[in-house]
Amino acid sequence: MSRSLRVCVIASSTFPVVQPFAGGMESMTHALVRGLSARGHEVTLFAAPGSDPALGVRELPVADLTVSDGAWTDPNAPTRRWMSEHHAYLALMLDLARTGGERFDVVHNNSLHHLPVAMAPAISVPVVTTLHTPPVPWLESAVALATDPGRFVAVSRHTSEAWAHVTPSRTILNGVDLDAWRRGPGGGPAVWSGRVVPEKAPHLAIDACRAAGVPLVLAGPVSDLAYVEREIWPRLGDGVTYAGHLGAEDLAALVGSASVALVTPEWDEPYGLVAAEAMACGTPVAAFARGALPEVVGPAGVLATPGSVPDLARAVRAAAGIDRSLVRAHAVRTCSIDRMLDEYEALFVEITGSVAA
Repeated sequence: MSRSLRVCVIASSTFPVVQPFAGGMESMTHALVRGLSARGHEVTLFAAPGSDPALGVRELPVADLTVSDGAWTDPNAPTRRWMSEHHAYLALMLDLARTGGERFDVVHNNSLHHLPVAMAPAISVPVVTTLHTPPVPWLESAVALATDPGRFVAVSRHTSEAWAHVTPSRTILNGVDLDAWRRGPGGGPAVWSGRVVPEKAPHLAIDACRAAGVPLVLAGPVSDLAYVEREIWPRLGDGVTYAGHLGAEDLAALVGSASVALVTPEWDEPYGLVAAEAMACGTPVAAFARGALPEVVGPAGVLATPGSVPDLARAVRAAAGIDRSLVRAHAVRTCSIDRMLDEYEALFVEITGSVAA
């Protein structure tokens, strides 16, 4: 390219961008920053405290807020956490409004906060926002009121269509590092990975594997202890185990050794990174047909009626028979991090007027 780009990436303030990742958005942000930097771009990441220092991160000052005792007596006051995150993003956006044009060529908002969208018109360089969720009211409000909220990217066609009534968006599927998520031997227990929360419904994965007579290993951070104590701990045993919150290398080894990977959302999954990671390992997917999963999984798995344990048990048995080489080939075609980086780089070049060599 004619010159490297100076890219400001704004991440979520909720979870640090560091392994083991709290979720798919943190994993995607880490891969994006590392990949753009490796391609010669100057990337500055604003992220939650505790993020990977190797990324050259500048911490969002989430805890740096003093509000008077009198202010907290307001009966309609938000939580301290909400105010701290609002304060952190407001400070960042005001700083970018003052001097962002001198320091950056493009701002990539990879957070879920409304202020980077609402204040995009105040920044003198292009702003790109990636839509990682279905429509939410605070982002819809920001888009409606901003005179020029910038450009939008959706992580799947499904997510783009869900946002179409609010704003047009370009679809750029997320990607995974195919060198880190290598083809594994399979043949082991089924696997479920992700944040252990109600909307991901790992309890349904347990019930389906038990109905199918297939052992299961769960892996991921416990993000809702009450749910886990109610629905997960009582179901463990009899072929079902919990491996904990694993680092990327250990998780890739577990997924690669699995006979099938289950993805069981009880909401419309915007992309489904755990499905892409499994397919990169050659592990076929049994998933509820919700959100973007039909689009992402394609021929590399078997879909089930959302919420149906008997149908998911059928999908588990059927998916285990899919040729692992075909699953890996599908991931190489559609889920590569290099493909994702190519598309983001092309967008940044397009909107900044830079010329790629």
